[in-house]
Amino acid sequence: MTITDSEFAAAQARIQAAYDPDLLAAASLKFSELISAHAQSIQTEDSIVLNWHHPAENIELARQFLQTQDNTDSTPPTQQDTIQEFQQLVQLMLDRGHNLQNPRYIGHQVPASLPLAGLFDAITSVTNQVMAVYEIGPWATAVELALVEMVGKEIGFTPGEFSGLVTNGGSLANLTGLLAARNLACPEFWTEGSQAQFDSKPVILASSDAHYSVTRSAGILGIGADNIIKIPLDEQRKIQPAALEELILKCRKENQTIIAVVACACATPIGAFDPLNDIADLCEQYQLWLHVDAAHGGPTCFSQQHQHLTAGLHRADSVVFDAHKMMFMPALSAFLFFKNKAHQFSAFQQQAPYLFDPSAPEIAEYDLGLRTIECTKRANSYALWGIWSLFGKGLFADLVDITFETAQIFYSLLEQAADFEALHTPECNIVVFRYQTAWLQSLPLEQQNLFHFQLRRQLIESGEFYIVHSVLDGQAAFRITVMNPLTTKVHLLRLLETIRHKASALQHAFPATQQADPCEQT
Repeated sequence: MTITDSEFAAAQARIQAAYDPDLLAAASLKFSELISAHAQSIQTEDSIVLNWHHPAENIELARQFLQTQDNTDSTPPTQQDTIQEFQQLVQLMLDRGHNLQNPRYIGHQVPASLPLAGLFDAITSVTNQVMAVYEIGPWATAVELALVEMVGKEIGFTPGEFSGLVTNGGSLANLTGLLAARNLACPEFWTEGSQAQFDSKPVILASSDAHYSVTRSAGILGIGADNIIKIPLDEQRKIQPAALEELILKCRKENQTIIAVVACACATPIGAFDPLNDIADLCEQYQLWLHVDAAHGGPTCFSQQHQHLTAGLHRADSVVFDAHKMMFMPALSAFLFFKNKAHQFSAFQQQAPYLFDPSAPEIAEYDLGLRTIECTKRANSYALWGIWSLFGKGLFADLVDITFETAQIFYSLLEQAADFEALHTPECNIVVFRYQTAWLQSLPLEQQNLFHFQLRRQLIESGEFYIVHSVLDGQAAFRITVMNPLTTKVHLLRLLETIRHKASALQHAFPATQQADPCEQT
């Protein structure tokens, strides 16, 4: 069935209106005006961090807008009408979004990304820069490989001997790194799958605080989530090298094949950095693949003050390193490095004659689709390349130094406060703490935990602050990550006062608190 001439002409007119460069120019000016006003507004004292609305309400509102332009028989609107509607949509997105650039956002390991990075990243979206083979994304490929070289040198890899790529997030990078390790340890897995006959059971030794994506990877790779063997931690929640060696010897005695040892730099719960040199010594001694998830803490290598935390990172066989965390880039931009360049093609084996050109085999080195799960791979490096080119690598050291120091300031405030308890000494910009008064401690642990969960919920729904919760050794707690370099001591003092105020109001909902001393200072 074909469309009529009039239907064809109408469709063409609507398409031409959508692609009109003049419309893009007008929309860009309006967007610049709106985003600039938004950036100014979220720095004010009374601005909202999280624009909280119930999920059902947001979904219904979003659906209503989708249904407003469903008449395909209509003529294209005028440019003025389109810009007015564009303004409404952009403003709605800003009004309903989460304001990570607000200095009172101190929640997840997601940064207040550098504003200009978003403009460089917009080039990727507006012009749809993608990668798989070099010829479809020549500049994007060049930018990515140049950044791989520069970041790899900062880590300490030997120039010319290592390789790397950028992929869509740390979870995918963990999966790809462990896939390479699995294929090298058990090559029959790739071709025969779960039907393969193994002389010994494959296992992964991982930090007990390793990110859940490591366990997911084990399931996806056919190793099995139950075959993740957790390495015991010390009192600082770091891998104990002696315990690791015991597990290695136990696995060998029980005829188990260790696919990889997974360490963290740093782990998510409290930001603990594992002793990488000690772990690397053991992996080299027993010829084991060392995979380090440095998604959050990797960029400390830029800081002279804190680079000791990642000492030994360059000795890992594979390293995950997120630019969309401590390099303050928009999500997602995750690096995966291989210490040995020969391992860059170990994760995947495939033939795609419509992609990879046999007439130019020397170009295959630059066809990044051979190394990643993605075929249509977004050019995720424009933002980092643009910011590095503008400000230099020293900016990344500054971001690490300032946010880590701000976390230390917060830790000092907690130590000085009788009604708060820091649950660890922070190594980076992550701090876990509890609100703790005598009346709260008199409650059963279950009630204390419920109190913390409800208190955080009230805090974030108010829009005054955004923090997250945590559970350490069965105890609920608050967790902040200083991911905005504009957060100051003033904001942190206000956080403590806001928690106190909301805790006082919430206290009446817990019956046992009626017995508390009314004269107690909180």
